Amino acid sequence: MRPTKGFVVRIALYSAVALYVGGDLFVFNGPLRKRIQRSLPNSPESIAAAKASGVVARVMHYPILKTQLERATRERLWLRGKTLEDLPPPQRRIERLAALDDLIDEQLLRIKAKHNAKELPVSDQEIDGALQRLRDRFPSEEALQADLKAEGIDTDQELRLRVGARLQQQKYVESRIAPQIAVSEDEAREWFDEHARELGHPERIRVRHIFLSTLGHDAAEAKATLEAALEDLKAKRKDFATLATELSGDPRSKAAGGDLGWLSRDRMPPDFAAPVFAMPVNRPGLVRTKLGWHLVEVLERKAAEERSYEEAHDEVIAAIEAVKRREATRAFRDATRSREKPFIEVFLDMIPE
Repeated sequence: MRPTKGFVVRIALYSAVALYVGGDLFVFNGPLRKRIQRSLPNSPESIAAAKASGVVARVMHYPILKTQLERATRERLWLRGKTLEDLPPPQRRIERLAALDDLIDEQLLRIKAKHNAKELPVSDQEIDGALQRLRDRFPSEEALQADLKAEGIDTDQELRLRVGARLQQQKYVESRIAPQIAVSEDEAREWFDEHARELGHPERIRVRHIFLSTLGHDAAEAKATLEAALEDLKAKRKDFATLATELSGDPRSKAAGGDLGWLSRDRMPPDFAAPVFAMPVNRPGLVRTKLGWHLVEVLERKAAEERSYEEAHDEVIAAIEAVKRREATRAFRDATRSREKPFIEVFLDMIPE
């Protein structure tokens, strides 16, 4: 049977399309080939498009943006009391590369935790607790909101999602390293024997003070004010708590009558600790520090004392677990990074000095 005219036309059209597609893909690099190339994550076209949008690295094709890297770098430096502007250009690049390493590890954990979400449920109560701990770190709700805005978090729902994701990552890591951080009684006892002196209670004193800053204020005037207060104390015209409420520039202690509680030397600035620890009990006097003048009274004193293993048991377990957790977490992250290395791309030319 002879083919119909329509059949011949269709064959001709199909052949023409096939020839065009073949030529587009394999001969003259036409629009179809370019479109396919742009859709392939590792193609030069795809990489160029990613860089143009500010991508500095990709983890399993998830992007890390230059803006994220800049924020993470500044946060790392802020924790050390520095800024990018304090550093020479080569050091800035080193800091950015270190921050990028952290971001890559976090992205890997985020992806892994997301893929294991069903086995790592996070309850509303856990999120509420984490949010409360977050709020407790800020002096006011306004300060918290300002920080969240700087992080690009605009709604409570987005904040809850981010906190939930972070908790899920923590659970994921914990589930993988749990066997490595268990502490036996033998380990705890051996560690205690080696650190018994450090675990003892140091010498402590219970102190109260009235503080007047000399930063931007007349030091002689501050001293004269506290000398007059000391005379009021000696003459019993006013008690210490009343004077603290009236005069002290330390908002945290003045509401408690100036009481600072029990303190050891390592919890006090050296220029305050040295003279105060030398004071006798119930003999108020003036102390000068680099911050200002203090009217100080030592209320009680406790000598240094050792603790038994039973008394320090929980603290010992917590200390060993903390060390093991830190080491196991680092090893786990390194192993994950090594295993997933083929799926990590870093565009070094996108990292400025």
